[in-house]
Amino acid sequence: MDMQFTQRDSYVFYKEQSGLSLISTLWILTILSILAAQLLYSIHIEQRTQRNFLDRSKFHYAARSGFEWTLAVMRGDQTPFDSLGETWAEPIQGQVEDGIQIGNFLNYQVTVVDEASKVNLNIADVGLVSNLLAQAGASPDDALTEDLANKIVEGRPYRTVRDLARVEGMTSELLYGVQQETVSVNGQPSAVNQRFPTATPLGLVDLATIYSVDASTDPNGEPLVDINTADAEALTQVSGQQNQPVFTQAEAESLIQQRDFDKFSALMDVQAISDELFNNIRDQLTTEDSNQQSAISSQQENGTSPETSLPTADNRPPTANNDEGGKVNINTADVETLESLDGIDQGIAERIVSHREGQGLFQNIDAIKEVKMLTQQEFIGIVDKITLKDGDTRQGLININTAPPEILALLPGMDPQRAQAIVERREQDASETSQVQSFTEDEVKGNPFTRISQLSQVEGIDFGTFREVVDWVTYRSHGYRIEANGIDLSGKVVSTCVGIIDRTGDQIIVQYWQQD
Repeated sequence: MDMQFTQRDSYVFYKEQSGLSLISTLWILTILSILAAQLLYSIHIEQRTQRNFLDRSKFHYAARSGFEWTLAVMRGDQTPFDSLGETWAEPIQGQVEDGIQIGNFLNYQVTVVDEASKVNLNIADVGLVSNLLAQAGASPDDALTEDLANKIVEGRPYRTVRDLARVEGMTSELLYGVQQETVSVNGQPSAVNQRFPTATPLGLVDLATIYSVDASTDPNGEPLVDINTADAEALTQVSGQQNQPVFTQAEAESLIQQRDFDKFSALMDVQAISDELFNNIRDQLTTEDSNQQSAISSQQENGTSPETSLPTADNRPPTANNDEGGKVNINTADVETLESLDGIDQGIAERIVSHREGQGLFQNIDAIKEVKMLTQQEFIGIVDKITLKDGDTRQGLININTAPPEILALLPGMDPQRAQAIVERREQDASETSQVQSFTEDEVKGNPFTRISQLSQVEGIDFGTFREVVDWVTYRSHGYRIEANGIDLSGKVVSTCVGIIDRTGDQIIVQYWQQD
């Protein structure tokens, strides 16, 4: 009996020990499985990270290759203008061989944006900045908008457009664009925004720049003449649309005596005879001939009131060029007689005669200062040949060949209708004109402007508009934003390179670089 009990007890004990061992083994296996799973997961994560890093490295290489290829395209651009009808303006797509996997190719896509199609915050005046803020969604009639524009101008120069975030009063909506809400109106989706009901999604980061730059050269590549600093000899070399000299020696010297111009339009107010020149010759001038003087003296002796009014353009003027005292009658003197005056040459003399024939006789000698240096056509003809600032480059000009109508409409003297007229002119069939006949249809599409003077020929752009906007525009650019993307087979952007380039010199300079 005792023996049986002991055996049964041992058997139970054995079974208990076996159960504990099995449970322990299972726990150990479970723990090992978990550890193995974690190890495999870690290995998987590490491999995936390595693959992602490898993919990003490869697609960064692809994006960088696209960027470098685009630089080569920009170097090869030899047109004397820059327009959206050129090769560089189209998205550039290409492939580069995978340096790791033999036979595999990596895709890239590149877009180029002309920085001169935007408003330069470091150059624009308060009025243009206010217009820009309105385009970004601010109320144009709100006093806060003008106050913010003043603060933006006071806060420059800026290194990037995003530096505007530190300007007091700037909002994320204005800077980065308004995110419009989509609601249902009569069962149809409609984008609305209660704060800026007329706003566009574009913010200042899309509309503004600090990198727009143009070379200070004429359409033939020759340096522009600085009207504010050039000597008389250089000014006499300035030619008009027909390559004829615009300023004579005396005219150039008279212009020098009056210059300190901050706008092109000020040239239309320049006197052919400066105040200094007039003071030198005033004692040699008269508006009365000897017969008129005798009549006045006779009337005075007889006690009658002399007739002091001068003949008008409708009356036959006196025929004498000089009176008895040797003075030159500016109402009758011909070009040759006027040239006898000190400081007056044929150019100024012809302008005096032309003014007299068009506007009528001078009422007094001071009226000779009303004779202007330039005609409207001469002004239009020289805007592509001159500048008002020294230097090899000009900052902040808007390219009329690339700027959207929304930007063009912001410029002085412009409105949406005139802006659209410019866009229609540059997009018209080039076969209708001879502006770009030296380039094939494959190279240039549309009818780009090749000089600023052509802007005066656009329907709706009268001379008043032209003289206001001419300070702000160009027909070419030397600053561009290049964005190159490395793209996988599904079309997903894996890596991006962004650079701002300046090609005003012999070599292209990358002014800004960002990659992710």
